Amino acid sequence: MLAGMGLLLDSFWRAAAYCLRPRVIALSIVPLVLMALLAMGLGYFYWDAAVQAMRGLLESSSVLTSLWSWLQGWGLGDVTAVVAPLMVVLAAAPLLVVVSLLAVAILMTPALVALVADRRFPDLERKKGGSFLASVAWSVSSTVLAFIALLVSVPLWLVPPLVLVLPPLIWGWLTYRVMVFDALAEHASKEERQTLLRRHRASLLGIGVLTGYLGAAPSIVWASGVVFAAAFFVLVPLAIWIYTLVFAFSSLWFIHYGLAALDQLRAETAAAQPPAATPMVPPAPDAAPAALEPVQPATGAAALPGPETLPPHGNPAA
Repeated sequence: MLAGMGLLLDSFWRAAAYCLRPRVIALSIVPLVLMALLAMGLGYFYWDAAVQAMRGLLESSSVLTSLWSWLQGWGLGDVTAVVAPLMVVLAAAPLLVVVSLLAVAILMTPALVALVADRRFPDLERKKGGSFLASVAWSVSSTVLAFIALLVSVPLWLVPPLVLVLPPLIWGWLTYRVMVFDALAEHASKEERQTLLRRHRASLLGIGVLTGYLGAAPSIVWASGVVFAAAFFVLVPLAIWIYTLVFAFSSLWFIHYGLAALDQLRAETAAAQPPAATPMVPPAPDAAPAALEPVQPATGAAALPGPETLPPHGNPAA
């Protein structure tokens, strides 16, 4: 438990420090520009129509009409003129959050993984347990599940405490699913990733939930643009930039935690393996074989006559 808490805090401070690096700030510009253009374009073409449609929806209910009349009787004026833009913002916020998350995961996370790995884990083997297509399929399926959970939980948002709990929990689960896969896809095998998810599930889900609550801050900034209409198109890019930084920070947090946990897992696996058997080497001979010596004739054998013992040709023997 203490080791897991130490790893959690260590990865948190490292992720916060990495967010101040010029390279990380530069990487956050690309998804920021894309998201800002998308949000401002949709707001320019569809904001008025969306507000009018939401206002008509709010005024079509007899129960809500009675509520608006009761609030106007207390001197609050045209309540639907304020509530309708807020409802549009709340309805569009999930889409903005998901697109920001996917933009950071696709455009920033691979570069952030390479940055952390090169600086902290240059010797960590890359087993490439997840491909780009697998990452996209994992992210899309997780996003669909998150949207289904959001739709199912919408009626519970009318209970004041739950509206502050359920959306961050769902966003945290989605962030946890997407970021962990991308953080480990390059270095961990499929079996190692499954082991880490099973062993560190509580800590990783806690990181996702905390970053989910951090993701609520841009919604407050963006919703304030409804009150300060003149600054709306300034606050929207600001909110998107905060979204981008929040998800960049969460990506770095998951990367530092995941790679450190993977390094520990491999160290434990290497330590648990039995030592390799030493191959048997035949002993060296005590001494080199003696040099060959000329063969001596056997003892007692008659020596063959050499040329010097033969009698001269034609001279009969004595």
